[in-house]
Amino acid sequence: MIKNSKIDSALHVLKGAAQNVLGTTLTTNVYEEGDKGRLTVECTQKPTEEDIQEVEVQANAKILENIPIHTLEMDRTEAETEFGSTIYDKFPVPSHIRQLRLVQIKDWNINCCIGNHTSTTGEIGRIQILKYRYRDTKKELEISFSI
Repeated sequence: MIKNSKIDSALHVLKGAAQNVLGTTLTTNVYEEGDKGRLTVECTQKPTEEDIQEVEVQANAKILENIPIHTLEMDRTEAETEFGSTIYDKFPVPSHIRQLRLVQIKDWNINCCIGNHTSTTGEIGRIQILKYRYRDTKKELEISFSI
């Protein structure tokens, strides 16, 4: 579990930007260390430098909007009916868990997440992508960033 609320919130913002620019859907791994984080997502093709720059631009634009980050508690069936499978990542929520905790940035990202988050995107600060690595054999994109 990610302990830094700014990093956890930044992961949601960054994932939304990656979805918009690259069409990624599933997170396969997340990591934090201090004011740095790493998001790994499934990605079918290697992004260009311009793609990565656009991910950073869109993520920071969403932060500048300073919009609320909502936490929702929902029955699993209700959440799946309302939001579909987009609430899940590659690491599944065990089937016996019937009550889900969702983190939502309206019209941007919604995911199951048990971590702590900022109240708004503006509290995150600026995201700077430090490096990225595409693994063709796994079809994964790893994005390292700082806030």
